Order: sequence, then C-alpha cells, then structure tokens
Amino acid sequence: MLAFVVRRIVTTIPVMAFVALFVFSLLYIAPGDPAAIIAGDQASPADVERIRASLGLDRPYLVRFAEWSFRVIQGDLGTSIFTNLPVTQLIAQRIEPTLSLMVLTLIFAVVVAVPMGVVAAWKAGSWVDKAAMGFAVLGFSVPVFVVGYLLAYFFALKLDWLPVQGYTPIAQGVWPWFKNLILPSVTLGLVYIALIARITRATMLEVLQQDYVRTAQAKGVAQKDVLFLHSLKNAAVPIVTIIGIGIALLIGGAVVTESVFAIPGLGRLTVDAILRRDYPVIQGVVLMFSLVYVLVNLLIDLTYTLVDPRIRY
Repeated sequence: MLAFVVRRIVTTIPVMAFVALFVFSLLYIAPGDPAAIIAGDQASPADVERIRASLGLDRPYLVRFAEWSFRVIQGDLGTSIFTNLPVTQLIAQRIEPTLSLMVLTLIFAVVVAVPMGVVAAWKAGSWVDKAAMGFAVLGFSVPVFVVGYLLAYFFALKLDWLPVQGYTPIAQGVWPWFKNLILPSVTLGLVYIALIARITRATMLEVLQQDYVRTAQAKGVAQKDVLFLHSLKNAAVPIVTIIGIGIALLIGGAVVTESVFAIPGLGRLTVDAILRRDYPVIQGVVLMFSLVYVLVNLLIDLTYTLVDPRIRY
C-alpha cells in the first residue's frame, strides 16, 4: 500500500509540471499583446514597456519559466498587477466561500444522487425510474446559470425565503452561513446529481443481475439490505470514480455559480482577473485548482481499497 501511495505521488509530478507549463504559457498564448491590453488604449509606449518589463515579457521564455517555477515551489505565486497584493493572500481571502460551496454541494449531491440511482435501478422500467432519469437528463441539459437565476427568482425574489446573493462567513453563525449557500449549492449540485445518479443506476443494474444478489433475495434478506449492503457495496468503485471525476464539474461550475449569486470566492476572483487581464492571479488560481483536482484523484485511487477489499496495489 505504501509503495502504491509513493508511486502515485511520484506520477503526479510530471502532471503538475505539464500543468505549470500550460499555466505559465497563458501570458504568451493569449491573443494580443498582454502588456498593451493591460495598459489600455490611452497608455504611452513607455507605459507599455514598463508593464512588459514587470511581466518579464522582455526576457527569454525558458528563463522566465524557470524563475517562475522556482518561486511557485517556494509558495510564491506572484503579485497581482491591479491590487499589488500577493496572489497567495488573495486566494487565502477568497478560499472559504468556494470551499464551503463545494463541500456542501458534494454532500448534497451524493446524499441525493446515490439513493436516486439505486432506487431507479431497483424499479427499472417503472415510472420511478423514468422520472429519476428524466430529472438526470434535465440536470445535464439546463445550464448552471439558468438554474441559478430561476431558483433565485422563485425562492429569493418571489417567496423571499432565502437570500438572493452574498456570503456570510461561518464565524458569524452556522445558520446564516448555511442559508446563504442553499441556493448556490442546489444550483451547482443539479448537474452533479444527474451525473452520479446515471452512473449509479447503470452500475446497479449490472450488479442486481449477479447470482449472489438473487441468492440473498431467495434467503429472505430485506430488500433495503440487498440494495444498500450487498449490491451498492459491490457497485461502489465506478460510483466513487465518477464522484472524483465530477470534482472538475464543481470547480468549473463554481465560477459561474459564484458570479450568479455574487459570492466572493475564487470563482469570482478568477472572472475578475480574466476581465482585467490580471495574469498572475489567473495563473495562481488555475494552478491551485489543478493541484486540488490531482490530489482528489489520488484520494479516489486510495479509496478503492476501502470500498473493494479485492483491490490490492
């Protein structure tokens, strides 16, 4: 087991190196002259050259990449062009709302989607199955921002049950914190629920045809135990895999969701940085999200040995 963990950690090094190369290259592959875009239309040539020098665009690419990589390894993600604050400080200020949104969405999606997929497989072909899969198709089809605006219109503006936007830190109270995140979590979770429910149903349909399931049913084992103890446990590997892969959906969806509900998280920080061409901030946030995704996939691989004892590394 230890050898497997070490091997997986080692394999993440070239992945992160490639991601770092791509993130750094954003300055060079972006259309137009980044220095001229940042300086604006009214800037003089001297202003453009000053910004180009501050970005390091006047030096060789490989030299700049080596220097940037060395600083990143030390935890220095650079300095924002517009706020003149360290990128790590900006990320630290915005990480709580995004982390809260993603954790609540993950819990909500798993709690709803897994039982939905199990019941849909159990009642395959019935109206319950068709309703669940219809909901899943709808969750995939409707864009996140449309769902967000609809929920905000009905539950915040019309019914006045929930806040329409903003974020309350958890230090100011659990209920105000949770209340602000209900609509964003539901908005972001619908597409995630659709993904997990469909995979759960497909996997459970296959498992329910196995001989040991029919044997358990013939012995008179309670249906809920057959579904959730015998069948779901053996169908867990694909489900856990799709939950891990779906983290990418949460990361991408958080950008849109935070913009819709005016949540001051990393998603909003990313959008603002893109609009202002604040490349150090863009590079830092993308690099951090990439590292999180790589680490989540590592944890998913390790989880396989817990949900299926037959897997040994």
